[in-house]
Amino acid sequence: MFFRETLARPVDSNVLSDAQAGSRRVAHGPHALPPKIKWPHGKAFAFTIVDDTDRSTVENTKPIYDLLGECGFRTTKTVWPLEPTGHRITGGDTLENAQYRDWALDLQKQGFEIAIHGATDYSSPRPRVAAAFDRFRETFGADPSVHVNHVGQVEGLYWGSTRFDPPVSWLYSQYRRGRGSNTYLGSDESSPYFWGDICRSRVKYVRNFVFAGINTLSYDPLMPYHDPARPYVRYWFSSSYGSGAKRFISLLSEANQDQLAAEGGACIVYTHLGSGFYPVQAEVKRLLVRLSRMGGWYVPATQLLDHLGDQRGWADTSRHRFTHQRMQWSWLWQQALSSVGGALK
Repeated sequence: MFFRETLARPVDSNVLSDAQAGSRRVAHGPHALPPKIKWPHGKAFAFTIVDDTDRSTVENTKPIYDLLGECGFRTTKTVWPLEPTGHRITGGDTLENAQYRDWALDLQKQGFEIAIHGATDYSSPRPRVAAAFDRFRETFGADPSVHVNHVGQVEGLYWGSTRFDPPVSWLYSQYRRGRGSNTYLGSDESSPYFWGDICRSRVKYVRNFVFAGINTLSYDPLMPYHDPARPYVRYWFSSSYGSGAKRFISLLSEANQDQLAAEGGACIVYTHLGSGFYPVQAEVKRLLVRLSRMGGWYVPATQLLDHLGDQRGWADTSRHRFTHQRMQWSWLWQQALSSVGGALK
């Protein structure tokens, strides 16, 4: 079927930056990697996870977090602050569940980052989105640094076809025709679901494209980047696709781990640790233990992205149009070739 996940080649980046404008130098070559980053403390590479809270409960997710903590990983977990007012989209606990809230607070104390996955597992108009951000800040002491759009939320921000520039936006719309709603109104100032200004003032990073390769930087050499065509997001970032235990195991294969270390890159895995990781499989544990011993920098997403921005400059797609377009086409090409299936992310 058309538009599915598969391994595609890294972005072909051939745009030089304007140093006086504070932009970064981007690699040349047919499939060139971006320049290696100097990771803190002499670490060889960077690795983290952004965990989508879909279907997550304490019972089905805590064991894998216990393993991550024991291995020395500190990653990013999204949450929903509020209970849904209508039929759930995917299911999973919220911060209104006291046991789940207390566990999320314990994760924060351990050094894990807590992020937001929208207000709840349902569509929410602007006042409810604002209430969710207030609840998050009351619970964790600060606004979330990272936001990830949730499938089916009408208030999705620059989601669906608005995620892309023409002609990719048109091609995506053709694919979505007859496959469910492609309407997302978070950036529409005339809509009751508008909350773009809240995002801009209270969130630093929003997840965008998901690629199949281990070195996320080789697919997105710009992150974190600002896109003036989508001004309500301060900075976007990409991730590597590891949703579900089977794909997670494939992404973190020994060969891929060795590749990540050799390239000195950064991997931001996007996954659903509440779906298929309980009980923890022996192979998941083996691969995580192996990775933990390879001398990487294992920090939450915000810390990793802050370091990238500070090291290379904070990119603006107006100065890297070709690279940004190639990222969109690379994402689309992965969907077109894949045999994995499932919802687009």
